[in-house]
Amino acid sequence: MEMTYRAENRILTIQLTGELDHHAARGMLERMDRCIEQNLPTKTVLDLGGLTFMDSSGIAVVMRCRRRMEALQGELTVVNIPRQAARVLETAGLARYVKLI
Repeated sequence: MEMTYRAENRILTIQLTGELDHHAARGMLERMDRCIEQNLPTKTVLDLGGLTFMDSSGIAVVMRCRRRMEALQGELTVVNIPRQAARVLETAGLARYVKLI
């Protein structure tokens, strides 16, 4: 699991690549928290286009990012969602809480 990010004009784009499963999620949560704390964005874009697999642990990653952005009075958008990951997020009803594109 790899995470890269770009911060510009208080917009943080986080790109995830690889498999987001329960093993990868724990470390990913910590890295995302640090990244958000360091950049204090008003908007975060979580780009899932590089994911090859995501299990229900991905829900925790998205919701943690959402909570962090709420604490900063910012917004979260999830983009480039692969079909398999979209099924996981839609089944969990995340579209009620997060903008999924």
